[in-house]
Amino acid sequence: MTRPRRLTHGSTVAVIAPAGPVDPDRLDHGIAVLESWGLHVTTGKHILDRHPTLPYLAGRDADRAADLLAAWTDPDVDAVISARGGYGCQRMVDLLDLDAMAQAGPKVFTGSSDVTALHATIGAELHQSTLFAPMIAGDLFDAQAQQHLRATLFEPESVRALIGPNTATAGHGIAEGVTVGGTLSLIAADIATPGGQPPPDGSILLLEDVAETPYRIDRLLTQLLRAGWFTGVTGIALGSWADCGDVRPVIADLLGVLGLPMVWELGFGHCPGQLTIPLGAAAVLDADNGTLTMVEPALV
Repeated sequence: MTRPRRLTHGSTVAVIAPAGPVDPDRLDHGIAVLESWGLHVTTGKHILDRHPTLPYLAGRDADRAADLLAAWTDPDVDAVISARGGYGCQRMVDLLDLDAMAQAGPKVFTGSSDVTALHATIGAELHQSTLFAPMIAGDLFDAQAQQHLRATLFEPESVRALIGPNTATAGHGIAEGVTVGGTLSLIAADIATPGGQPPPDGSILLLEDVAETPYRIDRLLTQLLRAGWFTGVTGIALGSWADCGDVRPVIADLLGVLGLPMVWELGFGHCPGQLTIPLGAAAVLDADNGTLTMVEPALV
């Protein structure tokens, strides 16, 4: 996997809305934070659009895809930042001109939740690492999340060791591999799509979700297990499970039997103080110490 270049003072970042509609006030706040870091911020042409008949989408699929493509292929743009998740990335991902994006070269790409679908496609088709990171126009872009995102973008060597405030061992041992994954429900929904193939041998799988009851988590994990999604997995790092109820018995029942190194609550996902986690990057998961350590900084 290719690692994009880190950002510096004066770098240009483009903020887009690839999924759900964006709140203008939260967008302004997020942009102000990015500008306070010395970044030059541009926004997609359709960032504040609303779909004419489907209120859960930030404009038409073609327009959301066009904003992403325009940002990625702009030689002056160093990073593409997703404003928020929600739903919609799966509807537009097949409209992207991946050849043009590949020719434009690697870009820093951030986002989480529904943006999992874009992470998967960018990793599989463009062969570059991405950042599973907080949304700048979301409701969890707090000071701690901002600090960790900024460090990852500007000084990635300073945040190679990742651990959450409540991280605990779920399966003993040490695993080495390349990080993959994101939000569980999006991964399951992507099965059999171009970007939804099972991870290659030697993968450390990251999983989190929000507002999914335990029986639904059971169904999603069972679907992945039946699809052979864990065959190449060497270790599992679990993030937040906000508003999901007590999912530990379900996960222990289905994944504990795999005998893999595994940690609870690494501190990424839909949680306060969300950590920025590189995807498509070599890492070591030490389940006994509760740490995920990047072999190299996320960005060069």
